[in-house]
Amino acid sequence: MVGLTALWLPIVLSAVAVFVASSITHMVLRYHWSDFQKMRGEDGVLEAMRKAGVQPGNYNFPHGKSMAELKSPVAC
Repeated sequence: MVGLTALWLPIVLSAVAVFVASSITHMVLRYHWSDFQKMRGEDGVLEAMRKAGVQPGNYNFPHGKSMAELKSPVAC
């Protein structure tokens, strides 16, 4: 019987090979290419954000401090 210590190199190499192959396949086939679309009136929104002085970062709209605030009809 072959011990696990004798198989560590093939296990690691196969894991790396599968990771690289799946990454390349995912990039080439572009599964999620159509997940994001251009927003209507994008130019106007970007101009308004520039005027407001919005800095680069991650934002969510509408922003609520609590779940109750997000569930309000005003937030939708």
